[in-house]
Amino acid sequence: MSYCSAIPNMQPEERKALHKNYHDNHYGFPINDDNELFGRLILEINQAGLSWETILKKEDGFRNAYANFDVNKVANFTESDRERLLQDAGIIRNKLKVNAAIENAKTILQLQQEFGSFEKWLEHHHPKTKAEWIKLFKKTFKFTGGEIVGEFLMSIGYLQGAHDTSCAVHAKVLKSNPKWVGQ
Repeated sequence: MSYCSAIPNMQPEERKALHKNYHDNHYGFPINDDNELFGRLILEINQAGLSWETILKKEDGFRNAYANFDVNKVANFTESDRERLLQDAGIIRNKLKVNAAIENAKTILQLQQEFGSFEKWLEHHHPKTKAEWIKLFKKTFKFTGGEIVGEFLMSIGYLQGAHDTSCAVHAKVLKSNPKWVGQ
């Protein structure tokens, strides 16, 4: 069952509303802001081994803990920030995931220096197959396995498949000109 067809049957209503908001307004739509791209990467990394619902419920906690996903601020987090994050019940307290967020912020700063932005780095490498993207991300970032990379790229419009073609949101995504269209 696809995400699109599962949401209408979700119970209770709070759960359904949480998923419907992400599905209808975020999933598959292009993101042009480096901080928001970084934030989505953090969320996808933290989803590994957990349900997406857990991550959606903690999104505000992640945003607060990681300085509103400000790449520059997170890249400059100190050891005391790492310890604070590992004690923060509002996020996933996993040392590997916390370290990945901080190290990936540092990597994004380097990409910004070289390409002008994280978004331009993504555009520079587009189009690629999912397998090629996975290889590139594993070489470039920490804690980026196949599922994480695939979901990240699908969620920001670089890979097709976020929505069923019969889903009403699919047409809205197409109007936002995701990168996978026309490749």
